[in-house]
Formats: sequence, structure tokens, C-alpha cells
Amino acid sequence: MADRLPSLKALRAFEAVARHLSLTGAAGELHVTPAAISHQVKALEADLGVTLLRRVGNQFRLTEVAQDALPALQAGFDSLTEAVRRLRADESRWFLTISVGPTFASNWLVRRLGRFKEMYPDIEVRLDTSDLLADFVRDGVDVAIRFGSGEYPGARSHRLFDEEIYPVCAPGLLENGPPLTQPDDLANYTLLHATWTRDSEDTIDWEMWLRAAGAENVDASRGPRFGHANIALQAAAQGAGFALASNSLAGDDLAAGRLVCPFNIVLPLNFAYYLVYPEATAETPKIAAFHDWLMSEIGGNA
Repeated sequence: MADRLPSLKALRAFEAVARHLSLTGAAGELHVTPAAISHQVKALEADLGVTLLRRVGNQFRLTEVAQDALPALQAGFDSLTEAVRRLRADESRWFLTISVGPTFASNWLVRRLGRFKEMYPDIEVRLDTSDLLADFVRDGVDVAIRFGSGEYPGARSHRLFDEEIYPVCAPGLLENGPPLTQPDDLANYTLLHATWTRDSEDTIDWEMWLRAAGAENVDASRGPRFGHANIALQAAAQGAGFALASNSLAGDDLAAGRLVCPFNIVLPLNFAYYLVYPEATAETPKIAAFHDWLMSEIGGNA
């Protein structure tokens, strides 16, 4: 039969090799040996009567027919994965997997998830805390909170916060430190630097804010560096220096008095935090519940 499907295992092996262009990489992903992957690909080529891979030096290259077929094959696996998720036991539908950056998770979301649990006790939340963009289907993610432009093809996005950037420090630092009456006085303090997120091309650093504030005598490059903004904010709260903060990440600490903002100079950002989820699953009860809860939290400035 012309429309007979070849081995699903062989197709999966080829798709993995095509992404990694490596037998070893595909084998690691599928938890088999490189020899097993090679055998599956050769069996698929024999079944189809075409060559899919060519070795050029120490690397693999896709043949033209393989390149043409790969997008449809990957789309087919994505659809199959989503179909299997929907067919699983009812209990699995009540696990909500959220992809969120570590900074937003620790400084805002985790502090409020107890209220979500009170409202929806049957939904178990799983947090995937990473700055890397998650693939909703392949990574089993239901919703994501991302910092970016809001343009995510095939997904719905809801703007959560209009972000502004400003310096913050511990109250005791101002009480015991040198006078601070203008931005140039930050030259007498330690600047704490952080990598905010990999989810956008928006650059957030001290040079941007100091330029906007008109400071001319502050070395924007000096000071310790941290992997995430939440670590820099924790260091600031302990009196280590000044960190750059935003409305969503420092609002709780400012309200509680753990941090203070000594200047009324803010730098608006073009990018913002968005709640994102696939169009295909937008009406799923657990996603709708999380959307409604999150919007109510933000609307109430909670």
C-alpha cells in the first residue's frame, strides 16, 4: 500500500537525528545507543527507498527529500503528542505546568500560589523555572509567563504589567551611607548587576538608567554580577548595594519596606511580562482557571 506508514520508532529516530544532526545527540534524547539510532534510520531508508542522511566529514547532512519532509513530520509528532495528552487519564488534566523565569517565579508568583490552591484545590501546579523558552507540546507546558513583545505565533498572550526600571536599596544603606541627593551620587555606592531574562532582546542595565537619569560621573560597569535579577534584589535588601528593579519584581519588597527607591526617575520598557498559552488549549478548564485567577490578582494589585 502506497500510504502504509513505516515504523513510528524509526520515524522518531530520524526526526531526532535531523534536529541534532548527530547520532549521539539523538541517542541521548531517546535513551538508546547511537548504534540503535543508526539501525533505525537505515531501516527507515530501506523501507522508504530513499536516502535521508549523508555523512560529510564528521557531520550528517539532510538530503533534499529529507529537508522537504521534515517540517511535516515534526508537525505530525507535535499533533500526536498533544492527542496523547488529551487521551490520558482524567487526573492528568488537573496538573497545570507553568513555564516561568526564576526571577518572576520567586519574586511574585510563588508568593501568591497559595491563593490559587485555595480557589482551585483540584489543580496541582508544577513550576518549570527556566529562562529558556519552552515548547508547549514537546515540553508538556500548559502556560508560560514570558518577558517580551507579546508576539507569540499560535498562542494567546495577555499583558500582565507595564514595566518601569528604577534603582532600589535597603533603607539602612541610605541611613548609614554617603549623601544621596542626585543620580551622580551613586558613584559612591556599589552597583549590583543582573541578567534579567533571555526571553527578549530588550537590554536592561545600569548604563540605560544612568543615561536616562542624566548621570555623568558614575561608572556603569563596576560592581558584582548575578545570574538573575532576584538574586541581585536579595543582595540589595541585605545592604550590599543598589540593584535595578521593576514594578512586578520589587513591588512586594517596596510595600513591605525591605527596599526603598530614592529617586523618582523611572525608565519605561517596551517589553513586558505576558501570560501565554496555545490557541488549541485556550478553553481547557485548568488554563481558563489560571488565567482568571492571575488577572484578578493583578487587577487587585495583590
